[in-house]
Amino acid sequence: MIKYHPTQELLISHSGAQLPLSLSIAVSAHLEMCSECTTVTKKITAQQSALFEAQDVSNNVNFSSMLDKIFEHKPDLQVEPKKTAINRISVAGNNYQLPRAFSHFTDLKWSSFGAISRARVVKDTDNIRASLLHIDKNSAIPSHTHKGYELTLLLEGTFSDENGVYNKGDFIWLDNDLEHTPFTKTGCLCYAVQDAPLRFVSGISQALNPLGQLIY
Repeated sequence: MIKYHPTQELLISHSGAQLPLSLSIAVSAHLEMCSECTTVTKKITAQQSALFEAQDVSNNVNFSSMLDKIFEHKPDLQVEPKKTAINRISVAGNNYQLPRAFSHFTDLKWSSFGAISRARVVKDTDNIRASLLHIDKNSAIPSHTHKGYELTLLLEGTFSDENGVYNKGDFIWLDNDLEHTPFTKTGCLCYAVQDAPLRFVSGISQALNPLGQLIY
């Protein structure tokens, strides 16, 4: 059962197309798995539509004529090359079905660091980076904090840390003041969004801080 969800502010921003691509993908994928947030989002969308319709229509008097002028010019037909949508991926000997939110991302390139495999999905402005992250079963990411925020959307499997146990569909947002040690018994696939590298904090694992930059 999904226990962790986007905030209402995130859902409102997503409905208004105000999120960066990296976060928009995360919310879209979560909505595919979460009926509760889908219901909330439909209400938000209805409210936004009602507000839009209530605006002074005089602001849109020239909209139709503007569209007519745009469509007066009929450009030559251009056929875009066909791309194969990714529905399933194979990583570390496992096969996974991805949410539709990832279907337009092709040619994923995986890098492995021990039990961790990563494929970059998006690099937004303001140093926001998003990746698919796979952790092998009975493995952990050493105790760390974040210089910025970290969003983790759990796509498959389970993992736990000092703050709880997470299941498929959970939308976990951590700020830079939280330290945790994610561990998975089953193995898991996540979508992770960060705006700064990880910082390993305990004992010998501090020597892995260059790995934090690679995961980021």
